[in-house]
Amino acid sequence: MSSIAMPTSRATISAKDHRDSLRPLALAAPLLLLLLFSFGAPIVALLSRAVYEPTIANALPNTVAALRLDNAAGVPAEPVFVALAADLKQAQAAGGIYEFAKTLNARLPGARSQMLRVARLAGQDPKPTKEAMIKAAPLLGEEQSWTAIRTGTNRFTSFFLLSAFDLRWTDQGTIGAVSADQAVFTRVFGRTFLIATLVTLATLALAFPLAYVMTNVRPVIAGIVLVLVLLPFWTSILVRTAAWTVILQKYGLLNDLLLWLGMTSDRLELMYSRTGLIIAMTHIQLPFTLLPIYSVMRSVQPSQLRAAQSLGGRPFTVFRRVYLPQVMPGVLAGCLLTFILCLGYYITPVLIGGASDQLISNFIANYVNVELNWEMAAALSFVLLASTLGLYVVMTRYLGLDLFKMG
Repeated sequence: MSSIAMPTSRATISAKDHRDSLRPLALAAPLLLLLLFSFGAPIVALLSRAVYEPTIANALPNTVAALRLDNAAGVPAEPVFVALAADLKQAQAAGGIYEFAKTLNARLPGARSQMLRVARLAGQDPKPTKEAMIKAAPLLGEEQSWTAIRTGTNRFTSFFLLSAFDLRWTDQGTIGAVSADQAVFTRVFGRTFLIATLVTLATLALAFPLAYVMTNVRPVIAGIVLVLVLLPFWTSILVRTAAWTVILQKYGLLNDLLLWLGMTSDRLELMYSRTGLIIAMTHIQLPFTLLPIYSVMRSVQPSQLRAAQSLGGRPFTVFRRVYLPQVMPGVLAGCLLTFILCLGYYITPVLIGGASDQLISNFIANYVNVELNWEMAAALSFVLLASTLGLYVVMTRYLGLDLFKMG
């Protein structure tokens, strides 16, 4: 009887353990659903627009069908122009002609105004000829224009992701670089990573010695220094950036201080410059680099350093071989956190940086708020997100860093 009851008892215990393991998940389910619908779903919807763009295909159904029947390369025959006129007339009646023209203009610069002229021609003339449509829109007489239209009729596209790297599909079906006057994004991404690197190094140069001093002074003094470092957190980043616009002015406090100390003989142009931008970003990011380093330094036992010195180790050797390896996880965590946050800076470059110091986030905001080009904004956001995740994976996998285990 006891041997028969044993499996039942084990099954009961196993079921109870299973219910207990699901209980925390059930408690967190509302929060997870909230994050999914308020945070995850909008991000996925935005990023999907980098590869899914149905505007041209939806606006030109007859043209798409006519192009399938037209096997000639380059400028198509008369039936395709007839179908295009019918599609433009229908799009104009439905109120979608401007969205179509704007979308095509992103692929074919100058197409917006010409497509609108052809649409007006199609509305006035029931059967416009190929010659009349080319006269109204000379782009329709060029082979590269129809290459752009043919590729645009595909709902799934790589056009915007390639554009984020200043690349495009050529007429020969290969990937090539855009012209030098249109190559913008590689320089902007390079500038973004350069400024993020400089700010990270600057915060590290300030945070490491400050954290070391805080761990070797009395707790009361360390607490006061920590409060002073965290004091800017009591105000928003917009207020802190606005304060730096006052400090960095040509007749601001920083220039007055430099002149008083004799470090410069003339007032410096710090506003709307890269130097001023790095100074402001360094001040804002300093706590993010300091706190992980300080938390790890506090865990290092001073007795280990004294033991190493008692065994004959020189101070620099003890620092390099005993102390530095133990605090390196905090250094990497602080630098990674600062670097990632700097990649997404928006307000500070707008208010303090010059025209040549705008970061990739400023271009994303411009595409969303001004040009209403969500596809290009999604492509740039995808590249930035992929770069950030790739950097985190490299740091965690090859350097053994895990931010979730810090502290």
